[in-house]
Amino acid sequence: MRCDSHVHVVGEVGRYRQAPNRLYTAVVAPLAELQRLGARRGITRFVLVQPSFYRADNTLLLEDLAILSGRGRGVAVIDPNHVSPLFLAELAARGVRGLRINHYSPPGGVAPPPLDRVFAPLAAIARAQAWHVEVIAPLPALLAASDAVVNSPVPVVIDHYGLPSGPSESGAGKALLALMAQPHIWTKLSAPYRFAANSLETKPDPTWLAAILARAAERCVWGSDWPHTPQPELQSGDAIPLAYRALRYVDVVDDFLRALPVNLAERIMIRNPAALYGFVDGA
Repeated sequence: MRCDSHVHVVGEVGRYRQAPNRLYTAVVAPLAELQRLGARRGITRFVLVQPSFYRADNTLLLEDLAILSGRGRGVAVIDPNHVSPLFLAELAARGVRGLRINHYSPPGGVAPPPLDRVFAPLAAIARAQAWHVEVIAPLPALLAASDAVVNSPVPVVIDHYGLPSGPSESGAGKALLALMAQPHIWTKLSAPYRFAANSLETKPDPTWLAAILARAAERCVWGSDWPHTPQPELQSGDAIPLAYRALRYVDVVDDFLRALPVNLAERIMIRNPAALYGFVDGA
């Protein structure tokens, strides 16, 4: 069963409170719509990733994981200084398998603390739970924390191709690929529009895709990034409702599969996510 390993769900603002210092107001993106879209391409498993505007309030994520049951997994956001063993046990029981660090869209545009300082306490909690840590960060911030990532006691999942800012042959590109070659580091092949010149790009960059697959095909998963976050230049910080990028889910899936070597489709869409997230056959 195919898996979409990076999606977000958004509830009604009146019921699920979005943080007051958010960069925009996200409009409703329900699980039922995601399932309908995925079914058109044989995608029945989903990894729900906690969006930035909900901060550490994982209420909706846990509710939708309960609906998905064995077909869903979650990546939650927590405050490591204010979390109880009981709550962690609840997260695990609902299907959470990772903890997210978001240095890409910090609240209110305030610069976050260094990534390595945030990483250590979350990695310690993840290790106790047999989870992973997922990181979304601008490439310079990720590379500045490379020692912490390389020496992580748990698997590390890098979002969105690592958000490269130049060619794979550049110094930063080579450093990113060296990280991805580490045996405990996974990469999400998701959201090419986040680092492409075209903010509506759905086709993977062929050079970056080939370079990553050459180093870590067995540790890559695919994600749609549905419902396709509004372009950063439109996120004014005024907490106004913004439409998502005008992309069709089927195009995101089809363009990725066309760019992917045929012999790797089953591995990246089915086998790799089953291994990373612990999906069970038949679910």
